[in-house]
Amino acid sequence: MSIVSLQACTLQPEWVSHSHDYHQLIFATCGTTELSIEGRGNRITGDTGCLIPSSYHHDYIGDGANNTLVINLPTNRLPLLTHSDDVERLFEKPAFYKVPPPLQQMGSALADQAGKQPGLHDEIALLILRSIYLGQFDHPLAPPNPEQVRHTGRLCDQSLHLIDEHIDQHLAHDIRVDDLARLCFLSPGYFYQAFRDYTGLTPMAYVMNRRMATARSLLTHTDLQLSVIAEKVGFRDQGSFSRACRRHFGNAPSHLRT
Repeated sequence: MSIVSLQACTLQPEWVSHSHDYHQLIFATCGTTELSIEGRGNRITGDTGCLIPSSYHHDYIGDGANNTLVINLPTNRLPLLTHSDDVERLFEKPAFYKVPPPLQQMGSALADQAGKQPGLHDEIALLILRSIYLGQFDHPLAPPNPEQVRHTGRLCDQSLHLIDEHIDQHLAHDIRVDDLARLCFLSPGYFYQAFRDYTGLTPMAYVMNRRMATARSLLTHTDLQLSVIAEKVGFRDQGSFSRACRRHFGNAPSHLRT
């Protein structure tokens, strides 16, 4: 029996918000996923991964074009792993870690092997964890330089107004960080950091807040069917919309309407 659960998957452009009772490592070989842990977010790409300790609440939405390696580590089975103390230390707190080019190449090869050799999952996972552990504690990822954001551009009330207009006009469709960045004449990376500095939220969390604010207004001021409201604010089906309402408001849509 494997100690860990390891799979290569594609994270879809659907908002997911949850927590779980096991540690989780996210490692992408291509594509982008917006991910936030307890309100602190970053972009998961080929050069940035994520460590999510057990019980930490997190939100994410993929671009549908990523190839992502997900390693789940049940906390009660960690003592069975080689270097288990190192693994425990790795998950002491949430972290976004740097993926140097050699590890990117290795990760791509291991992701391919993970699908072909299920019996090697523990060994593959341990190799990735060990590599990241050495990178984290020997060469930790430096915090972003705020001067970079200021020199490239910054947000202001007018920028946020343009962003709000764009979001509200496209609530029924996918809204990408790249599109919002273009409105402010910023690169996506600088925009992401500048937006968090200005609003205290990741761009996708901000978009979700506006989706849900519009949904609540439609629920309380119109007689539209729940399925129609769900579509208007960008949810693929009524079930996803209902779950989002419970997470965001603590109540089902029908309760909010009454």
